[in-house]
Amino acid sequence: MVSAELARQARHVLADAVRIARWAAVERGAVAAPSGPSAPSAQERAAVALNLTPGQIRAGWDRARLAGLVELHGDTARPGWRLQAWDRDDSAVLRGWVALFDAWSLVHPAPEGVEPSAVAEVVEALPQVLSLLQLSQGPVLVPVLLDLLGQRVEELRGERCEVPGAEQAAAAPDAPAANGTGTGGLPALLDWALEGLAAVGALTLDAGSEGRHATLTPLGNWAVWVKLEQICVAAQSPAGNIEQSAGDMLRGCARLTPGPARAEYRAWLAARTLSSAVAELLAVARGEDALLRGLAFEALRVVGAPAEAEVRATVAEPSLRPYALLWLAEYEGADPDDAQEVLTRAESTWLWVDTAAAVADHGESELLVRHLDSAVQGTVPALLDEIRAVGHPRTVQVLVALAAAHPDPALAKAVRRAAFQVHTGGA
Repeated sequence: MVSAELARQARHVLADAVRIARWAAVERGAVAAPSGPSAPSAQERAAVALNLTPGQIRAGWDRARLAGLVELHGDTARPGWRLQAWDRDDSAVLRGWVALFDAWSLVHPAPEGVEPSAVAEVVEALPQVLSLLQLSQGPVLVPVLLDLLGQRVEELRGERCEVPGAEQAAAAPDAPAANGTGTGGLPALLDWALEGLAAVGALTLDAGSEGRHATLTPLGNWAVWVKLEQICVAAQSPAGNIEQSAGDMLRGCARLTPGPARAEYRAWLAARTLSSAVAELLAVARGEDALLRGLAFEALRVVGAPAEAEVRATVAEPSLRPYALLWLAEYEGADPDDAQEVLTRAESTWLWVDTAAAVADHGESELLVRHLDSAVQGTVPALLDEIRAVGHPRTVQVLVALAAAHPDPALAKAVRRAAFQVHTGGA
């Protein structure tokens, strides 16, 4: 099916979200919040103006945010770039819908009383279900999907070597587990997943003579095919890192230019659930390798909206705060060249040292010398004074490497002296 027809269907799925986003663009004073226009008066105004219920307004607002139609800036919303391109750019429309498709589990809340781990297992196992639907090229009975889901969940547990304890095994092995933590809770979770995917236009649920069945829509079929194609291309490409851990994948992308690197990130992400991929990338970012820290956040930029909550939570972590603030600023619409303005001078200095550590570990000495030009301080003495104040754990190593690389003997001597002072705790 041609992209123009797929884009038409995507526009139909997101019609309410587009209307709400355009209303918010006109209502400059509308207050925005993660669950929609947060002030009840804003929700009521939107509902009256658009002839929608408050529930439809909240649902449409969530879709608009996840599809990149609106962007949050503090307590207000403004149009996202996709909204501006919505009527003329089919590829922007399809990318917006795919972002919504990837975030289906955020759009459709999980059943109450179910353990988060059980929900995560189903989300992780669902690509197998979608692949079966795609290969079947027609309706598949829900019990068949349930069997496949159960098998995949058991495989995932086996891969994690989850063996029940003696007391748990002796209790009631055939009874459904409480709160959906065993396979006994899968029927309800499968229904939740299928309804969530139906809500974003990826499949349809119907009742037939043999029971309920699910069928991928053309949009859903296309999305699954694209993701399978990404996986196959990555597996066959010289830079294919699809089976690697996040750390090894990022190391493999370190020497790639931005375009090919983003393609690798997309393929790696397509082979995983977004929640587990985001968690793995952030775990790498918390490590000691500054280069991987920066690359992890580049990969998270490819994830986009589904990573927002996890990235926002890292703002409280000193080592991740500058990266998270820049990520959020760009996510909310700031130009990458202007995003640095969200950082305090101390945060910019900390980031300069962290980037210098990445260059010292993985780059060439000339790059480290050129890195001096990116410091906000403007002069080397001012930079050295503020570097000592921020307390980055790699400060001494960075200064020693910089002193060894710099061709100016006087400047190199000043940098060595600063390194010695930091090392000994002197002023």
